[in-house]
Amino acid sequence: MLDASAVRWHEVLDLYGVVVKEMAKGKKKDKAEQLLELDNWFQQELPVSISSREEKYLTKDELTKLMTWKLSRGKFRPRLVDLIKSNSDDKIDTLTKKAFKLLPDVIQAIKVLSELNGVGPATASAILCAGSPNVPFMADEAMASLPSGQGKLQYTPKAYQAYLDDLRGVLTKLQKEDPEGKWDEHKVELALWTYTVASKHAPHLLDSGKTSKRKTSENTNEGIKRSKK
Repeated sequence: MLDASAVRWHEVLDLYGVVVKEMAKGKKKDKAEQLLELDNWFQQELPVSISSREEKYLTKDELTKLMTWKLSRGKFRPRLVDLIKSNSDDKIDTLTKKAFKLLPDVIQAIKVLSELNGVGPATASAILCAGSPNVPFMADEAMASLPSGQGKLQYTPKAYQAYLDDLRGVLTKLQKEDPEGKWDEHKVELALWTYTVASKHAPHLLDSGKTSKRKTSENTNEGIKRSKK
């Protein structure tokens, strides 16, 4: 995938919503519905809410929902949700505002957010991603697709920096080949996630012939279209 053309990257990115639905099929009905609802919220609705504010920040309810979204993609650990809820409204407001103001210094922003109970680098990256498409979420599947993610995955600021550097290397290549493609870090992350998850849950979707003919309307999640926040 890393050596694929920009056309192929677009084909895979366009499958994002379809692949989320395929992933949801492997879950119980209530969990599947929750995943689809939360993913649409994270990719599409939350960024709009954040960008509409004079200062970017998350509320306690939003942070709790974001953690639930993150866990809905993998193994659900209720303890993490409880830890998020243990933060005061004021602490969440203050630290998320501070973190967004630190961008584009992603690592310092992650360190600030890690002062919140239950928030590590991966969750911190999700918070920042919701407010800026230039900060990719630290998704396991995207990390494992890049050279820095080979072997046991690490969840540290140093590991995030390596992931970010690798991902931006791909982004630079895509922007050079496809300057009108409106590529950003989050879209590259989503494409990597889509390819990895589709390979596991629905490899037939990755057939290049079928993919190129697939209508964009099949993509049930419009969040990948955002390029500004």
